Amino acid sequence: MNWINKLKEKWKVKSSGQFAMILIVFALTGSTVLLIKKPIVDYFTVDGEKSTMFTIIYLICILPIYNSILLFYGSLLGQFDFFWSYEKKMINRFKRKKTKDEKKSKDN
Repeated sequence: MNWINKLKEKWKVKSSGQFAMILIVFALTGSTVLLIKKPIVDYFTVDGEKSTMFTIIYLICILPIYNSILLFYGSLLGQFDFFWSYEKKMINRFKRKKTKDEKKSKDN
């Protein structure tokens, strides 16, 4: 159970109830994305055969969908503030990585 305490500390979660709700939101979001994936794959592929290009496009498109569903379930279960903060941190990580990559390309 040490991992639970580490996550609670990292996420600055005070109660076990809030921690459980956060895990439920992640589980619901993942399950929903899996339910959405099959009809999308069936519609855009022939006989369910996925090309590499389809996989790349799917992964790029699913990120904003996943984040929207995460915020939806988070607000539905009273954890919107936590997940909004989580989303902002994720966006900042992408921005920082892009900035580092731009610096590397300018140096070369």
